[in-house]
Amino acid sequence: MIDLTLELACRAVDAALAHARSFGKPFSVAVVDEAGRLVALQRQDGAGFLTVETSQAKAVAAASFRRATSEVAAARDSNPLLWFSLPAVTGGRALPSPGGYPLTRGGRVIGGIGVGGGSPDEDDAIAEAAVRAIAD
Repeated sequence: MIDLTLELACRAVDAALAHARSFGKPFSVAVVDEAGRLVALQRQDGAGFLTVETSQAKAVAAASFRRATSEVAAARDSNPLLWFSLPAVTGGRALPSPGGYPLTRGGRVIGGIGVGGGSPDEDDAIAEAAVRAIAD
């Protein structure tokens, strides 16, 4: 069952972009459902052209791994095979790099949000702020 509505996805994007303003640079924000299908995407004026793809791939990774992509990235040394094989297995659709968080409702993952355009810490902080803003 698809629980991630367009309204909720847009609220998450709006919250992310509101927090992004504090960094004074442009970002892209993507929200996907639990199957990794794009629900909402916004690219601020001036954001790098690859930020669209990286934000979506971070959202896909967060939904797929069901945890923050910063946690997945932190585990890269303990599982290097994952890092080498993930691009081939997913066709480049999942990027386990900081800036992605799962979206949950009732303790169940319903999607993911991903942010691209800043440093890993900035992307991560923006995505986390959006998750807090729409928490159930």
